[in-house]
Amino acid sequence: MAKILAFAGSNSSTSINHKLVKFTASLISEHDIEVLDMTRYPFEMYSEDAEQTHGFSNSLIELKKEFQEAKGLIISVNEHNGNMSAYFKNTMDWLSRLDRKFMADTKLFLMATSNGKRGASTSLELAEKLLSRFGAETVALFSLPSFSEQLGDTSVIKDEELAKAHADALQKFLVSLKS
Repeated sequence: MAKILAFAGSNSSTSINHKLVKFTASLISEHDIEVLDMTRYPFEMYSEDAEQTHGFSNSLIELKKEFQEAKGLIISVNEHNGNMSAYFKNTMDWLSRLDRKFMADTKLFLMATSNGKRGASTSLELAEKLLSRFGAETVALFSLPSFSEQLGDTSVIKDEELAKAHADALQKFLVSLKS
């Protein structure tokens, strides 16, 4: 049984990406999964001055430890103006200052969703490139367009093709944890 850490790249209390993460986590029974609420990780904007003045916060050190104890990560990144959120990028910047390869030997199921028809696909592509720099091995990708129509507050993805794509990606990720 592998430890999986799951979270959204958003610090919004109403994050649809967090809802997608929780939905995905609810489908996993054979592994130890922890869903993080990123609203509990308020990091100031990274700068060398902030690092030199304040150092690394306890919550950042704890988050890095959580990452390194996990064999797999499920992350759903949000999109702001065609890019990953400043919050997500900032969190990755801080973590990479502690350890450039803080995701080494970690399998990744990377997702994204939005209420638009592209499902935050640009953010998904950018996040995949960024996270590979930190040692993550992206095993599966999934983009859910039109979140409110497809999943919203239900416990099922309505479109059969999207539901199958999500299930297939999740299964591919879970199988990779056995190797």
